[in-house]
Amino acid sequence: MLHVVMQFVADQRKTPTLRNSILKLSEKMQRLHTETAFEVLARAEVLRGENKPVINLGIGQPDFKTPPHVVEAAVQALRDGHHGYTPAPGILPLREAVAADILKYRRVSVHPDEILVVPGGKVVLFFAILMFGESGAEILYPIPSFPIYQSMIEFSGARPVPIPLLEKNNFAFSADEVLNLVTEKTTLIIINSPANPTGGTVPKSEINKLVAGLQEFPHVAILSDEIYSRICYDQEHTTLLAYPEIRDRLILLDGWSKTYAMTGWRLGYSVWPRELVEPAQRLAINCHSCVNTPAQFGAIAALEGPQDFVDEMNQAFLMRRDYLVKALNSIQSVSCTLPNGAFYAFPNVSQLGSTAEQIQNELLNDYYVATVAGTSFGMYGEGYLRFSYAASLDDLNVAVERLQEYCKKTALRTNN
Repeated sequence: MLHVVMQFVADQRKTPTLRNSILKLSEKMQRLHTETAFEVLARAEVLRGENKPVINLGIGQPDFKTPPHVVEAAVQALRDGHHGYTPAPGILPLREAVAADILKYRRVSVHPDEILVVPGGKVVLFFAILMFGESGAEILYPIPSFPIYQSMIEFSGARPVPIPLLEKNNFAFSADEVLNLVTEKTTLIIINSPANPTGGTVPKSEINKLVAGLQEFPHVAILSDEIYSRICYDQEHTTLLAYPEIRDRLILLDGWSKTYAMTGWRLGYSVWPRELVEPAQRLAINCHSCVNTPAQFGAIAALEGPQDFVDEMNQAFLMRRDYLVKALNSIQSVSCTLPNGAFYAFPNVSQLGSTAEQIQNELLNDYYVATVAGTSFGMYGEGYLRFSYAASLDDLNVAVERLQEYCKKTALRTNN
């Protein structure tokens, strides 16, 4: 069964037109890519269906349940008859709750009218990149990074310009390097800190330098993906909303999925410059009309209710991070930097002598450990794997043991 799924995925990647049909997709559809983590998840589920002892460290979602009071608030909203359309930006009480949350945790005042609630953070990426991406434009984005950045930039017709995030720099960019990439064609810069897939964070000193340098490029918009803003360990999160000199061209992305274990609720929010609010709302009306109504009431409960759950979950992530990084560094031919945020480790496996994708596939198919090859996040990801430690310590322990066994057998195979 597994080989059937893998063959299907391969066929879809290489088939330029609809199979067995005279229909032809538009050229731009060939520039739209996928997210490998979901392919790995599908293959892992096939193996689980065959009763294989799969440990999934591939998908980026908390292994905790949504807090009960959040679930109850959404259910109660349905009982109370909240099942119709809402305004495209989201109901006012939710946008007011978001504004209050931003003031509490980012210490920045935002008006509810600048907020757009969307069905998942990806929608913010779509809207921002569609607004600023077109033929002849250039959009800067970090790499390795969330694969949808590059996919959407190419889909828009713009040229993607990578900002390399290197292990020697703890997977953080240098402001000078970013500014040197800006040209008169640059329309948008995407920043993600804490980052997926590396867990890296950008030091405040570099963000200060970047913001100062961007004063020379007033034509460039900034999209700050801060979806992991509440999952920081060794340093306080630095939000780009705190810089008034770029507020008139800054788009903020955040949401509930990672912070409150609500990935399947499909809820995100964005903060827009005043002049971009109307275009963003217009895109929302054309795209999805509005966000699921009872989910919005659940989102209010998440923001306004007790935050003990968030603290407890983050403490669990911290314990898992410390265990996993130490364990990975104890394995011969594997090394791993300490991530400062999110719930990902990005170990260097280049000494194993195979490509990242080969290692990913062998670990899953032969050792039943699901990870994601670093190349799924761009060319600078070769030689790395992404491990999500949004899994129990017991699962992490077993996964490390299996990885250790894999590395031993790989070493024997190489030496022979």
